[in-house]
Amino acid sequence: MSKKVYVIAGEASGDLHGSNLLKHLYKNAQSSNQELNVRFWGGDKMSEVVGFLPVKHYKELAFMGFLEVLMNIRTILRNISFCKQDILEFKPEVLILIDYPGFNLRIAKWAKSHGIKVLYYISPTVWAWKEKRVYTIKEVVDKMYCILPFEKPFFEKFNYEVEYLGHPLLDAIEQYEATKISVNQFLSEQNLSEKPIIAVLPGSRKQEIRKKLPIMLEALKPFNDYQIVIAGAPSMEASFYKEVIENHPATIVYGKTYDLLSASDAAVVTSGTATLETALLNIPEVVCYITSSVSYHIAKRLVNIKYISLVNLILDREVVKELIQHDCTVENIRKEVKLILKNGANRSEMLNDYTILRKELGGGGASEAIAENMFQFIERL
Repeated sequence: MSKKVYVIAGEASGDLHGSNLLKHLYKNAQSSNQELNVRFWGGDKMSEVVGFLPVKHYKELAFMGFLEVLMNIRTILRNISFCKQDILEFKPEVLILIDYPGFNLRIAKWAKSHGIKVLYYISPTVWAWKEKRVYTIKEVVDKMYCILPFEKPFFEKFNYEVEYLGHPLLDAIEQYEATKISVNQFLSEQNLSEKPIIAVLPGSRKQEIRKKLPIMLEALKPFNDYQIVIAGAPSMEASFYKEVIENHPATIVYGKTYDLLSASDAAVVTSGTATLETALLNIPEVVCYITSSVSYHIAKRLVNIKYISLVNLILDREVVKELIQHDCTVENIRKEVKLILKNGANRSEMLNDYTILRKELGGGGASEAIAENMFQFIERL
């Protein structure tokens, strides 16, 4: 028996989690002598698992901030219209939506009206803003899978039962640790020197890289005893980085972010999933965030959270320094990096807090457990 599954991931992190999810969904299907017919939006990691290219690659979909979304609204609406038509032609039994809430919640509402079952993996951050979206989610999502421990009690306040089976990044890190190369091999393969490294993770979207990367690199100029290495987004062309970097002495490494972090003494990281990845790899970090002035002021009025990094949100206190908008300056980044390098005043405490963070997230196996739960749901259709 074959089941048709349509999967939508609109960002790099969704591609990562989607690839691990699909891998385990296929295993469940195989062990049950069933077949999954998958069609998907995502990236290269999901393509490796499925064996063919996505309908749309996430690099065509990633728009960040209120103003940026507004400026690209025609493209977004065209993508939504195309997606609906593609789903109708594919006729899936179930839709698996991964994060990417601005797009995916619209698709969920439409899919529900067409009798398509909706599973949502990685909850929208309704606890941060627009709490009322919970009522929409209850109506249009058949089952929600959360990856942050505080989300389950949040949804329970609205009488909405969700699944929390751990954080899938623990699985991704565990897989990496089992096969990772030595630091010396990494340095050799990437033609890097033996000087210690400060890693720079400026994000995967052009607009955020343009805003933050020059400031990050300028801040790191005085650290002459270190080599500055940028984690390049695989979807981004080298000419773009060359234009942004200009004369800054930095090297770019593509598709090797975990290897780069593992070889680094510290990291300067844009907000998002990368903040948690850096912490789980035990690398002290400074978190940076800059968006357009309009987007920032809108967010400041609407968003109701104390922190922007996942590390601080999970532990509900400041573990890693967050430099947001006007605080994200050359001087502030430079000062905070000094505090987390070897012999820095904040390094030891941050590493101790990372141990607490891992305990808070629980053990691994989230991707497998979520896939098994989803497959049981799909089998009943």
